[in-house]
Amino acid sequence: MFSIDHLHPMLVHFPIALIMVGFLFDLVSLLIKKEACLSFAGFWLLIIGTLATIVTFFSGVFFTPDMAGTAGMVKNIHATFAVITMLLLIINSLLRIYLKRSNRENSPMKWLSFAIYALAALMVGITGFYGGNLVYNYMMPL
Repeated sequence: MFSIDHLHPMLVHFPIALIMVGFLFDLVSLLIKKEACLSFAGFWLLIIGTLATIVTFFSGVFFTPDMAGTAGMVKNIHATFAVITMLLLIINSLLRIYLKRSNRENSPMKWLSFAIYALAALMVGITGFYGGNLVYNYMMPL
């Protein structure tokens, strides 16, 4: 039977995929300057990935069981990186929306946006590492 404890592990794969592929699209679009389609796709993957991250974050806050001992410490580290990831993605989404609406997508601020996106992609990986540790090393419910 379905348990609500499974909601967070089921949702978490969407923001991981969306953010990582969106970052890859933005990276390639910066390397191939004439490829606007990848930048457009990277923008929408960032926006959708940010929304998925927010939903996934709150599913982790409200629908995962409390943990004690070492598992609790790992969960706290995982949650801290999740907050950092979510904030970076929200900031970058707002920046990208501003750049798009003000027709400044080719301004030097695109490099700031790309740097934030790269940092957020790194944080997604670190957050996922600690989440995977909870599942596989401490046998938390999947």
